[in-house]
Amino acid sequence: MTDTYTIYTEADAPQQGEEIACTVIGVIETPYKTMEDCPNRHNKKEFLPCNIRLAPNYAPGIIGFAAGDRALVLYWFHRSRRDMVELPVREGVRDEPLGVFTTRTPVRPNPIAAQTVEILAVRDGELDVTGLDCLDGTPVLDIKRGR
Repeated sequence: MTDTYTIYTEADAPQQGEEIACTVIGVIETPYKTMEDCPNRHNKKEFLPCNIRLAPNYAPGIIGFAAGDRALVLYWFHRSRRDMVELPVREGVRDEPLGVFTTRTPVRPNPIAAQTVEILAVRDGELDVTGLDCLDGTPVLDIKRGR
C-alpha cells in the first residue's frame, strides 16, 4: 500500500446532471424496522444503539476511533423516493410547499443522510453508536471524525 493518493483536475469533475458512483463501505444494523420506528423531529423518539459493520477491506478505516468519540456517518436512504424536489402541503406538518433541500427529509434526488453519532464501542470492523435515524440494513457511504 502506498501513502500517496490521486489528485484529480477540474476537467475530471462531474457536470450537473451527470451520475457519479459511490461505494458502499458497510451496513448499519438498527432496531428500526419501519419508517414509523425511526426517531425524527416530529415523533421525538429516543435514539437507540445501532451497529455499523464495515466490509472487511474497509475495516482498517476505523483504526483510531475509541468509545466516547464522535463521528459523522454518511449513509444512503436506500428505500426513499428520489423523484421529488418539492414537498407538498401536509396537514399538521406544513401549510405551503417546501423544497427538499431545506429539510432533513429522506425524500430527495440523492437520498444521502448525514448524522453525527456518539461511538459507544469499537471492535474489529464495527462501531456501536447512538444517534442514527435509519432503517435496519441501511448502506454506509463514509465515516469521518466528528466535531
